[in-house]
Amino acid sequence: MSDQQPNDLQTEAQSWIEPGQKNVQLVYILYLVSLITAFLPLVVGMVMAYMNRGNSEDWIDSHYTYAIRTFWMGLLYSFICFVTAFVFIGFLLALAVLVWFVIRCLKGLQAAGRKEPVRNVESWFI
Repeated sequence: MSDQQPNDLQTEAQSWIEPGQKNVQLVYILYLVSLITAFLPLVVGMVMAYMNRGNSEDWIDSHYTYAIRTFWMGLLYSFICFVTAFVFIGFLLALAVLVWFVIRCLKGLQAAGRKEPVRNVESWFI
């Protein structure tokens, strides 16, 4: 059995839900998990980012803004891929969007792990 008391476990679980470093990391992880499972973890991560933005330190807020922009830009890029799939270029663009999405999530995870803000939050690229 574990040495942790129920209150310790509750505190640990709550640290993942409240705005902060662990919550930001969870948002990025949900984004990446959505690539394997389905669309739902992506939406949950986006909702968490919207709910927690503005409730924490500036460097953490930059991550929430970055995650929200990643969601909406990814949706726009995916729509462009869908439309251009009829001329067969969309499949190549979809691969590029996938790489773009993974790199943005990993970049955010690394910066959050170092407790640094995301550089170029407003960027449409990486």
